[in-house]
Amino acid sequence: MTDSSKRTDNVSLLIRSSPETIYDACLDPDAIASWRPPSGMSCEIFEFDPREGGRYRMVFRYNDAQHAASGKTSANEDEFTGKFKLLVPNQKIVEEVVFKSDDPAFAGNMIITTTLKQTPGGTQVNIMAEQVPEGISAEDHYAGMMSSLKNLAMYTEQEPDITV
Repeated sequence: MTDSSKRTDNVSLLIRSSPETIYDACLDPDAIASWRPPSGMSCEIFEFDPREGGRYRMVFRYNDAQHAASGKTSANEDEFTGKFKLLVPNQKIVEEVVFKSDDPAFAGNMIITTTLKQTPGGTQVNIMAEQVPEGISAEDHYAGMMSSLKNLAMYTEQEPDITV
């Protein structure tokens, strides 16, 4: 039997955008609110200090009262705090995330590392979540992280609005 509290989950996606654009979208609170919540959720940011050592606090809310998974903080919400542990411009972001929850299955500090690697087709974005709380199923976590990556792609691949 493995210790699921030590589980690591990974997702990766090639995004047709520059590492600079993606990095900026990862540190801009308005951008974060747009792309980071998985499909079916919205985001409210209460605090956001995008510097090494800076902290943030936000909540993801289900848009519909009828949803498959229960929230970690309440039936409809995932509230969490985070700290930017490492910022390497246009290459890497390391965050430490803690969920607000009375359920010990969601306890602990999860480490999220986002790496950006420029490729001929754009940027390969990899998100690795380490020390995933046992209350988060691997399937749900993969689906949520992949949904966020696809949202990031849609956000950063947008064509500028040019009017003549």
